Amino acid sequence: MSKDSRLVSGPKGARSYLRPQFSREEHKRCLLRGEDVPELSPDFRIDLDEVGISQKTVWINLPEGRVPFDAEITTDLPGDFKGIHMSRIENQISLLNERSFSDIREYGLCLSKKVLVGQRGRRAKVTLKGLFPVNSITPVSERASIDNMEIYLKAESKRLDGDGISQSSWLGLGVFHITACPCTQVYNESLFNQKSSFPMPTHSQRCKTWVYVEDRLNRLSYDDILGPLLKSLHVVSDLLKRPDEAELVYRSHSAPQFAEDVVRAVAKALGKGLLNKVSKDSKIIIETLSLESIHIHNVKCRLNTRLTDIIEAL
Repeated sequence: MSKDSRLVSGPKGARSYLRPQFSREEHKRCLLRGEDVPELSPDFRIDLDEVGISQKTVWINLPEGRVPFDAEITTDLPGDFKGIHMSRIENQISLLNERSFSDIREYGLCLSKKVLVGQRGRRAKVTLKGLFPVNSITPVSERASIDNMEIYLKAESKRLDGDGISQSSWLGLGVFHITACPCTQVYNESLFNQKSSFPMPTHSQRCKTWVYVEDRLNRLSYDDILGPLLKSLHVVSDLLKRPDEAELVYRSHSAPQFAEDVVRAVAKALGKGLLNKVSKDSKIIIETLSLESIHIHNVKCRLNTRLTDIIEAL
């Protein structure tokens, strides 16, 4: 962090007031003679699926700058051991703090491998969530709107028989968009006894849709996911002048969507857009949440599938 930014950057010696009350020799003696409690046997021996830290903010040094992400870092724990070495996870985060990474996938895979090496389990997972800026241009007024998208990463490292380690990752992306209800439009056509090229009145709602894609080949980018979302959804922006608002509202009412339509439209666009980016047996999850305008409840729709299943339905 820049010295002239006037922000706290954690200078060395910031906790100099915490002066040791015991000598280094005393601490070294305790470490040598004391029991390593996590390595002890538990009272009840049963394997645990995930143990680790959550709601941890990590700062990743990316080409875009140092960016914060909410992190969850876990490993499994064999039944013969009382606990994991929790401080080793934080230590690895600290060691990576000054290192530069090309993207968050590189960071996640690197961290998951280092966590695995320091623990007794056979797999380690790193999940990252954060916001990234999206600079868009409004269609009519041609103004710059500084928006954001939610990005997601899950990186996993697994021990193989022998000394090897295999790695895999998921990339995820979430965007806000608007939908118009087709049901009310069709009803109003009957109610007013007319059908024209101009869309009939209906209610609209703001929605959020997420896509998660398994990426075994490490060739997928967030732009590869964002493109199909932009093609299939009426994505919203923070800055919209009146002509831009009119265009967005008209388009969404001319192509109304249920939550079910949203998920299917995104699946179709992904099926066409990811053919050469991920393996055909890659898993894909699509979720949408519609914040209903005329109901107290909201509407949710989810599809858990594989790319090959989408391709077969095209």
